[in-house]
Order: sequence, then C-alpha cells, then structure tokens
Amino acid sequence: MTPAQLSRTVLHTVRRAVEDDELCVAVPERVTVRTPPRPGCGDYATNVALQLARARGDALVIAEVLRRRLVRTPGIASVDVAAPGFLNITLEAASHTQLVQAVLSQGPDYGRGDALAGVRVPVGTGDEVRAALVAHVVRGLVAACGGVVVAGDGPVVRPSPLSGRDLLTRLGPDAARWALLRPAAHDLPDPAPARLLSQREDNPLFRVRYAHARVRGLMRNAHRLGITSAPGVYDHPAEAALLALLADHPRTLEAAARHRAPDRLARHLVATADAFFPFQDLLGDLFRDPARDRFHDVCPPPPSGERKPSAVHRSRLALAEAVGAVLAGGLHLLGISAPRHL
Repeated sequence: MTPAQLSRTVLHTVRRAVEDDELCVAVPERVTVRTPPRPGCGDYATNVALQLARARGDALVIAEVLRRRLVRTPGIASVDVAAPGFLNITLEAASHTQLVQAVLSQGPDYGRGDALAGVRVPVGTGDEVRAALVAHVVRGLVAACGGVVVAGDGPVVRPSPLSGRDLLTRLGPDAARWALLRPAAHDLPDPAPARLLSQREDNPLFRVRYAHARVRGLMRNAHRLGITSAPGVYDHPAEAALLALLADHPRTLEAAARHRAPDRLARHLVATADAFFPFQDLLGDLFRDPARDRFHDVCPPPPSGERKPSAVHRSRLALAEAVGAVLAGGLHLLGISAPRHL
C-alpha cells in the first residue's frame, strides 16, 4: 500500500463514518499521510483527526472513531492514537512485499501514472538557462503524472549566475543540470566545480549516482553467484526507512509536477541514496566489492562453498534492486545519467 493509496483509504474511512452518522464533520478533499519523524510510531501517520476537529469535535474522539474503522481495513496491521490526535498506522508485512514487487515490475517507470489526470499545469517559456531547463523538466514530470501542460507563466526561479555554455564547459551536462535543478526556486544556484564534480560524500549528486552504481554492482555480483532476488519480509529499521521512501516516490513525482518544483524530486533522490548506504550493512555476507569505496562500510565476503544465500539475502537484494530502479527513474526525469559504473 503506497502513501497515495493509504491517503485514499483514510479519506474513504472518513466519508463512511460521516455517512453512518458516526461523525458530524465536513469531509475534506484530501488526506495527507506522512512517515513518522521517530521510529516506533508505525509506518505512516496522519493528522486528519486534528484537521477535522478544527471545525467541530474533539480530535482524540474523532481519531478513535477512525481508528476502529481503519484497523479492519485489509493491509493495515494496527492503528494507534497519539495525542493530541494523530493516527499512527502500521501496515501488514505483505504490504511491504507488494510494494517491492510493484517497483520491480515497473522498473524505472515506477511512480509514473495518472495522479494528475485532468489537471492543467501552466508552464511558461524563457531564454534564461535555468528557467528554460526547469520548465523543460516540469513538462516531463507533468506528462509522467498524466497531467496536461498549458501555456502560462513560470515557474519563477532565480537565474543562473553563468550562461548555459559556461555551465557545460565547467561542469558537463549532468552536473550542470543538477546545479540548476537541485536548489529550490528561490535559492541561487551554486555551480562550483569543486563541490559538484568531487567524488566525495559531501557531494549529493555523487551520492545519488554512486548509490545507483552500487546497486548495479550488487546485481552483477548476484548474477555471478547465481543469486536471484525475491521480495520477502522486511522488519529491520533500515529496511523500513527505504520502504517508506520507495512508497513516497509516486507522491514526490506528483508534488514536483503539481508545484513545478524539480528540486523536490532531487531532494527525494538524495534521501533515498542516503538511506541506502546504511542498508548495505544488512546485506551482510551477501556481497563484497573488491574495490573499497571511500565512505561506506565494506560488506563481508559473499556466500561460497557451503554458505548458501538465504531468503533474507534474496529479499534484501530485491529491495536494493528496487532502490536502483527509483534512482534511475528519478535521474532520468531530471535528464541526468544513471551510470552502471562510477
């Protein structure tokens, strides 16, 4: 169950509670679910009870009504109420397995769909290099979400301090695009080659592309060892962190398109890459890259001889493969290459 699906489930629950006269509130147009800020608070949280209580009612009472209904929903394992009226929702393990299966089945196209079907997004044209690039990427994002681009103003961004020719000369196409797309619209791009071209941990673009390259390396090693991926049970905090980001990817694409903000997608890719590196430790004795990299722990040797891969190895390999698909698809939408080797 993705955040978008869960949002619709919660909204439907509110509507049914109103129809059954269990709640007397105005049904909102949308319900937002988020990953909780702290571990141990479920997979997702929503403040819908607080939202409804602003108009009428006690948030804790409303939350309890919704909790009793939500906990009976297929795919939801448990729902807890937290003061002052949050609903913390834990999904069944099968939901996580289905999420990884969905990503693997769609590959880099995961997240694309019809979330903006019927929505018209105004996008303007311009000669300034950053404005033109952002508009071009927004058109691709809107199309990926099923929306329609119409002539209009914006998006308004702070202009680049360098011309397109200078950016390409200094940075090359990938880093130049990242320099213009990664900052929020109101921020000034910083096209410093020392930061954008460095292959170090403090370079977000490098971390994203390196994470993708590491996934491809893991898959090559798995093929060499005859190990196939198979989504399974995920219950480790590092797995949960990655699953939450994968589940949020479709909504991130929608938000980036709707708000004409490619920087939202760029930040999401950085967060996904950063969550991937600690997850590599969980691969344990599955793989070991002979060439030590600069900033993540090296995994112990792969299974050999009598040491055979387990279901855990296969499920974690599937999760790693899903991460690679999300990173590749996101970079492609930004017009940035996703290298197999780096």
